[in-house]
Amino acid sequence: MSANPEVVVFFSGKRKSGKDYVIEKLLKRLDEKQVAIVRLSAPIKLHWARTKGLSFEQLLDNTPYKENFRLEMIEWSEHQRFQNPSVFCDAAIELSEAFKKPIWLVPDGRRKTDLEYFQNKFPGRLRCLRITASEETRKARGWSFTEGVDDAPSECGLDAVLDHEWDLINCDINSSISCNYWQNT
Repeated sequence: MSANPEVVVFFSGKRKSGKDYVIEKLLKRLDEKQVAIVRLSAPIKLHWARTKGLSFEQLLDNTPYKENFRLEMIEWSEHQRFQNPSVFCDAAIELSEAFKKPIWLVPDGRRKTDLEYFQNKFPGRLRCLRITASEETRKARGWSFTEGVDDAPSECGLDAVLDHEWDLINCDINSSISCNYWQNT
């Protein structure tokens, strides 16, 4: 087995809670040559881009573009997960070439099966970080409740999980890191 990863940081949180922003800030403090970004949604979005003729880059970014396809992607990916719960974890690791790097950041943990995959596959190397923001803050960042998305396992699957190492309360509407509060649990 590879010595990598030395550590896997598994991020979870609701849409518009600031996960991408925190990852971006964290990457500025780390040696990017040592870090693999393991986006669990990347294989889903890559499949969608290839089969539907869409922009993979735009599906990955934080723009409204992907919202047009989100519900369909969720439905398709849930069907795939039903057949194999680890399908996207395995694919994301391969796609990101993560085994070449000692630090793995998983910015989009969504489901208990995702968390269990990393707990079982990399025991003692997993650290979990939950990012929360108030509904008011999320709305100010452009979020609005979407039935079938915000009440689905893709958004709520980890809400009841409380055994993460860190909580990040991301309270600033503009995601200013100066207003973020770290609580080591």
